[in-house]
Amino acid sequence: MVIVKARPYDYQFSPEKTALIVIDMQRDFIEPGGFGETLGNNVKLLAAIVPTVKRLLDACRSAAMTIIHTREAHRPDLSDLPPAKRNRGNPKLRIGDEGAMGRILIAGEPGTDIVRSCAPLPGEIVIDKPGKGAFYATALGDILRLRGATHLLFAGVTTEVCVQTTMREANDRGYDSLLIEDATESYFPEFKRATMEMIRAQGAVVGWTATCDQLAAALHAEARTR
Repeated sequence: MVIVKARPYDYQFSPEKTALIVIDMQRDFIEPGGFGETLGNNVKLLAAIVPTVKRLLDACRSAAMTIIHTREAHRPDLSDLPPAKRNRGNPKLRIGDEGAMGRILIAGEPGTDIVRSCAPLPGEIVIDKPGKGAFYATALGDILRLRGATHLLFAGVTTEVCVQTTMREANDRGYDSLLIEDATESYFPEFKRATMEMIRAQGAVVGWTATCDQLAAALHAEARTR
């Protein structure tokens, strides 16, 4: 059993029953010229976590955990894109429009690719999701059930939108979830801080939080006992 010095209290899990879910580490959100930047956001904030996410992936791979990557991506004909999502706000470009990295958030376009440092390895699971939550209109629930998962680790972007939404979906489905604090980020630092507090409030009402170093130390300690 791995015991992480997390907040609001220790988080315990068995690696063989745990999946790491890395949310939407896509070029369109993280790289200059992508969709995130066209919305007026500072993508450097998100790019800064890439090395930590890579380190987290390496640690979980070494522990032989299930690794799942998600991408926010719609069908080319936009049949899975509600008008309320496409038409919200007043952006320079909308989902489906031609951007600097191809059509924005469309499956198969360069901008939907996961950034190279965090790219999936052969055999790792990649899920394209049409919504903010990774359980909505995807096979994620079935995948986790078939693998016997009981615990989930989370990383990725953005903290308060797709990451938190998926954690809340997971909570409703009975999973114990840990968010890696320095492997997630928002375009709005205050939103990330608030999300962390909401997740671990009231005795981990949604889940736990810990740093990548705290998780790595726990995995190392468990490995020494084998």
